[in-house]
Amino acid sequence: MLGIAAAVLFFIAFVINAGDITTNDVFSSSNIMLIGLGLLALHVAGVGGTWSGRSRRR
Repeated sequence: MLGIAAAVLFFIAFVINAGDITTNDVFSSSNIMLIGLGLLALHVAGVGGTWSGRSRRR
């Protein structure tokens, strides 16, 4: 799930950068890319990869 969110953020950053869309400093393409890289790092580390449901062990 975090990998998909990172891909969406990378796409948004690409559109901002390719379209020369002016945004404020918080939503600049480099900041959105850094957030995407953080999400991608969490995905590769295994955070959020499994369901945390109860397991039935006997």
